[in-house]
Amino acid sequence: MTKKLFSAAALALLPALAQAAELDGATLSLAWGLPFAGILLSIALFPIFAPGIWHHHFGKITAVWTVLFLAPFAVAYGLGTSMALIVHALFAEYIPFIVLLFSLYTVSGGILVWGSLHGSPKLNTAILAIGTVLASLMGTTGAAMLLIRPLLRANEKRKHNVHVVVFFIFLVANVGGGLTPLGDPPLFLGFLKGVSFGWTVQHMALPVLVLSLALLAIFYVLDSHFFKKEAQAGTLPEIDRSKDKPIKLHGKRNLFLLAGIISAVLMSGVWKPGVQFDIMGTHVELQNIVRDLALIGLAFASLWITPKQVRAGNEFNWDPILEVGKLFAGIFITIGPVIAILRAGADGHLAGLVRMVSDANGQPVNVMYFWMTGILSSFLDNAPTYLVFFNLAHGDAQVLMGPMADTLLAISMGAVFMGANTYIGNAPNFMVKAIAEHRHVKMPSFFGYLGWSCAILLPLFVLMTLIFF
Repeated sequence: MTKKLFSAAALALLPALAQAAELDGATLSLAWGLPFAGILLSIALFPIFAPGIWHHHFGKITAVWTVLFLAPFAVAYGLGTSMALIVHALFAEYIPFIVLLFSLYTVSGGILVWGSLHGSPKLNTAILAIGTVLASLMGTTGAAMLLIRPLLRANEKRKHNVHVVVFFIFLVANVGGGLTPLGDPPLFLGFLKGVSFGWTVQHMALPVLVLSLALLAIFYVLDSHFFKKEAQAGTLPEIDRSKDKPIKLHGKRNLFLLAGIISAVLMSGVWKPGVQFDIMGTHVELQNIVRDLALIGLAFASLWITPKQVRAGNEFNWDPILEVGKLFAGIFITIGPVIAILRAGADGHLAGLVRMVSDANGQPVNVMYFWMTGILSSFLDNAPTYLVFFNLAHGDAQVLMGPMADTLLAISMGAVFMGANTYIGNAPNFMVKAIAEHRHVKMPSFFGYLGWSCAILLPLFVLMTLIFF
């Protein structure tokens, strides 16, 4: 009897499950976005006013906001729609996202750059420049996780070191990833939608170069100022270079695993077997399943082959990836209605924002595409925001790469560059912050970091607007 009731209930839910993966944003009120806003405000305010509570209970606080969204949503739209929403958030977005971060975090944590590094302006600028280049080759997360620890060790005895991490987030965790589809998730999504690898390299090369050089120059001047200030105050540690040890790279076998991660990601964009599985209305393609399993396998292979001393030298632990995992689980679930409303375009409750990117004749206003994509990418996840404006502009990669190339460039630049504006604009931002705080760097609060980005990045974005649009 119980089995019959369960089967009947499942059959009753099937129609809702089949249609629930994509919410109808035209019918959704902005009130459904309040729990998402609650998570963002919690991330911003708790570390300022109740840091102890946040440190010990951020996962629970995120879970409360998630339940405050799901419970009334289930009442309003039914259990089937709610379950399908969760499944879509998990299988289409969160699992691929966290698996890639987990694999890059684990493998890069098995590579130890060891030797005598002294945090001078020249060395710090050089590390930032190397990381900026690597970000487009191995992804912003991979490059950030590889270089943040040696950079922190080099500057751990300096009185002024917060700016070093802030500019690291600007350059290595964001801007540097703009050159190739491997660099940043928004560009990879564009690659999956048909934007060619070569188009991204060709069109993003100059914007990435201009912004990177500007940021590196500003950083060198600022770091030189603080370095001289510390030297005059006598707070710089004395360096006995006779005891310096040469720079060595340990855990080199993990470099092959990093190459494997890059290959698995590329495979999922090139290999199209046409096999997919329907999970409550969410279509999961075979190549993505193979990619995620490969990434998990590579991560565990790294744990197996890497000597414990190497990870100990990196002070490797799971806290940063656990923090990101818990926070973004809530973000990906509660962000669903906000993205759906944006996708509804002129029919949704954010129609005013959508209308700002087109003129009276319906032609794209590229300046607004750049700024609107960027501003929303600062507070929403930049990957789905990229997709929203990609589809809003036209949705056909061939058209966007051709007569609408400037519009696609505006969307790409906005999503990648302005993900640096806040800690939540791009996942590596939060991971770098967590690692720095674990190494006792007093990182700025959410609003403090926003102050840095407004002072440094916004004037440069105005300059980029004048140059490219």
